Amino acid sequence: MGKIKIAHEAPIDIFEEVQRLTDYDYALVHLLEQNPRYRDTFERAVKKGREVILDNSIFELEEAFEADRFALWVERLKPTWYIIPDALENAEKTMEQAANWIKNYSEVPGKRIGVVQGKTYQEIKDCYRAMDELAKVDMIAISFDYSYYRDSVSHPNKYVSWMLGRVKLLGDLLRDNVINKDKPHHLLGCGLPQEFSFYKNANYKFLYSLDTSNPIVHGLKGITYGSDGLWSKESQKLHELIDVDIDKIDISLVLNNIQKFRWFTNGQTPVGNIL
Repeated sequence: MGKIKIAHEAPIDIFEEVQRLTDYDYALVHLLEQNPRYRDTFERAVKKGREVILDNSIFELEEAFEADRFALWVERLKPTWYIIPDALENAEKTMEQAANWIKNYSEVPGKRIGVVQGKTYQEIKDCYRAMDELAKVDMIAISFDYSYYRDSVSHPNKYVSWMLGRVKLLGDLLRDNVINKDKPHHLLGCGLPQEFSFYKNANYKFLYSLDTSNPIVHGLKGITYGSDGLWSKESQKLHELIDVDIDKIDISLVLNNIQKFRWFTNGQTPVGNIL
């Protein structure tokens, strides 16, 4: 599938500048409902022909957006892709919600993304197969912060466990012939940006896209990536900074982090002019 497509969630005031340096756009449904400026921004992106993923906001809200309301927003925005409702680390409930979506919302336009959930490797495998074979989603997503990663890769730095845990999980799923290489895959979020340097070889051609606000949040906090990335992570979520005043932003730090992130991921400089 070539280079991994990258999206970075960003405050509204710098959205278009960040958009020039990314490959597609990533929207949070609860902000579409709550914030008219945010909604207008993404409606313009769709009209411009940008590829857009609409997230069910589970990471921000700790539970998926209510299905009926989510379906309405998918129909209104008409994103390229949307993430069907899931349940954090709960494979059984995620599979139930996927079955419910297929049964009751099969006419909703757009391509479906199913998120793999679970607390053990077996649960993750079962959920993966359910997304792939039963829900027949168009893309499969794997998150950055499963608690399973801490069990899988023991390390005093939890961010290193998350990073190496996802790398190991993908390797294990490949080894056990679970990965459907004919289907695109999405990597949800980021603990440490240097993780994505692991996916540059041909074994990971099934990785289609990723989203993360990591370079944006750290730039807003005055933190710039080093040549080896980061070894800790700011806990603040981007949606809490969506209306930050542009006068309080050092855009050079944000753009520097975006450039380095693209290098870690694809060995690329940004797609736009960084100056």
